[in-house]
Order: sequence, then structure tokens, then C-alpha cells
Amino acid sequence: MLTPDHILERFPKLSDDDMVEKLRHPGKPARVIIDTDAANEIDDQFALAWALLSPERLRLEGVTAVPYSFRHHRAGIIESERILRAGGPATPEEDEFMGGFRGWAERLIATGRRAEDIKFVHPDEGEELSYLEILRVFEKCGVPSDGKVFRGSPGYLSSIEEPIVSPAAEFIIERARAEPDDPLYICAMGAVTNIASALLLAPDIAANLVVIWTSAFPSSVPQSNRASLNLVQDQAASRLMFDCGVPHVYLPGYHVGAQLRISLPEMERFVRGKGAIGDYLFHLFTNNPLHEKYAITDPEERTWVIWDMIDVAWLFDPDMVPTTLCRSPILTEDLYWQNHPDRHWIREAYDVNRDALFMDFYRCLERAPA
Repeated sequence: MLTPDHILERFPKLSDDDMVEKLRHPGKPARVIIDTDAANEIDDQFALAWALLSPERLRLEGVTAVPYSFRHHRAGIIESERILRAGGPATPEEDEFMGGFRGWAERLIATGRRAEDIKFVHPDEGEELSYLEILRVFEKCGVPSDGKVFRGSPGYLSSIEEPIVSPAAEFIIERARAEPDDPLYICAMGAVTNIASALLLAPDIAANLVVIWTSAFPSSVPQSNRASLNLVQDQAASRLMFDCGVPHVYLPGYHVGAQLRISLPEMERFVRGKGAIGDYLFHLFTNNPLHEKYAITDPEERTWVIWDMIDVAWLFDPDMVPTTLCRSPILTEDLYWQNHPDRHWIREAYDVNRDALFMDFYRCLERAPA
């Protein structure tokens, strides 16, 4: 359901000039909350470690855990496996249905596995796993986590009328109001349920937040955004980010953040052996839980996308993530973009300097504690 007008009326309306000012790079170490589904794969841990090891470049107020689940894939992969075992698509509709599931289903069959045996955690399990993973990254970085890590929502918004109260949402509200003359930046690295709930519970904070979120396609492209895990899990919360007028730095995953690929030789040369966190990141890369889920049997030949580092990169150096101002798109019911000239401004990335980003990260790891 599109965001109702009576919900949007609760939010402060920034003028174009005020919005453009809010969307400028802070130009100094900003107050930051990282909102992360840290256990869903391996990219969040890189981003969080980069932030934790760079206290001179941001004021990290806390880290909040985000629910996640791949369960929305379950019916599709089971049906795609059934179609292949029956001889392949028999109709154009079946062929179109398989879409991005085809390669996954083929790998499952080739390795003698069944789609129905894949474990898909529920969102509340994902949130708890993320909470524990955040604590683990703090420990590996040698940074105390006391009073810094907060549990988030156990699920997604069932209705835009029903925000979910959680320690994460309450923390976001408290910190947004704490320093009204100093904006609070939220690096959103997952579904935006916690942020949306905080905004719905306390619409006034929209005037003192800047949400930096990575997900989906550029707002100028015709593709459906259904492929974006961060966006598709909580569609009501996702839609609110573009509708409510909160200052928003939007960093598309496809195909901007998707450039942030790293290989096994790079991990061996620049990450392994760089303190406890370097060894842990290397372990994650070589024991990626999504390799098992997606039946990938040749991981040593593959790169992996470290998407979520793009949030931290923009805060550290906007030249690493070139952006432009554009009007906030409307996210339709079927998850396509619609563009209208009378919408509020957002800042949107159109590229990323992959080499500069990773070189900065590697230099940061050099000072990681053993």
C-alpha cells in the first residue's frame, strides 16, 4: 500500500533550500548510528569494522540490529527446482517465473540437494543473529560495546499505521533529539524497519536525521526493485524513506554498490593477518554462509560484493561515492520507480571509486589490534 497522506502530514516539510543544505556532506566527523543486518552475509562486517577502526572520522553513537530473512525466496526456488526436474520450462510463463532462480536451482540439482531443505531464518532469528554478530565485530576490533549495541525490531512493518517499538527505534529517537543543532546520520545497511518505526513514532526527528541507505536500482532505471533484499523485505518501510521527506542519501546497490567486489587473492594479501578482525573477515570470506545457501561450489574462483561499505565510504570521503541531487522517486506497489518533478530532493549516488575505497580500508586494517 502506498504511504497514506494522513501519515505523511505528520512529518515536517523542509523547503528545497533546507533540504539541499541537509544533503550536503557534513564536512566533519558526523554523529552516526549504524543500522545493520550484520549476520545475513559478510559485507556488513567489513563496513562496521571500517567504522570502528576510524574513530577520528566519525562519532559512532551506537549500532542497531536489523531483522532479515530470505524466506521470500523459498516458494520461488522450490517451484523453480520442480520445473527443472520436470524437464524445464514448458510455457513462457514458467520461463519468466524462474527468472533469477534458474542458476540457483540448477546448482542445487547438480549438487544433489533439494530446495525444500534450505534453512531460511525468520526475521526475528535474523535480528538476534545480527545483534550477536555486531557484538562479535566490536570484540574483534578491540572496541568496547557496552551501551553501544541495541536490539532491533523482531519483524517487518505489517502496516504503516503500526510502528514497532524496539530498543533500536527508541535509541534512534533519543539520539536524534539529543543534539538538535547537529544532525544524526544513520548508515542503513539492511531493511529500514527500525528507522521507519522511529520516524513513525516521532515524526519530528525527520528534521534532524540524514538517512544513508544502500538498496535497489538507481531511480532513473525501468527495472523492478524486487531483486533488492534491503528494499523488498519491508516494502512499507522502504516506501516511507522516499515519501516522508526525511533527508535521504540513496546509494543504489545495482549497479553502483555492486562494483565493490573483492577477490580471494586480495583477501589473502591485504586482509588476512591484519589483527583479529582481519583474520575474522578472512574467515567470513572463505566460509561465506551464502555459498552454502546458493549451492556455490567454486568460491575460490569468485569475487564477492561487499555492498554495505558504500555507506561508510560516502561519510568518509564523498569523492569515493559521487552523487547528484534528484527528486525523490515514488516506489510503486509493484516496486518500480515513478519520477515526478514536484517531489522533495534526495542525494543519489551514480558511481563508486572501488579502488580508492578498498585501499583506504586496507590502510585502516594496518592499525587493527591483535
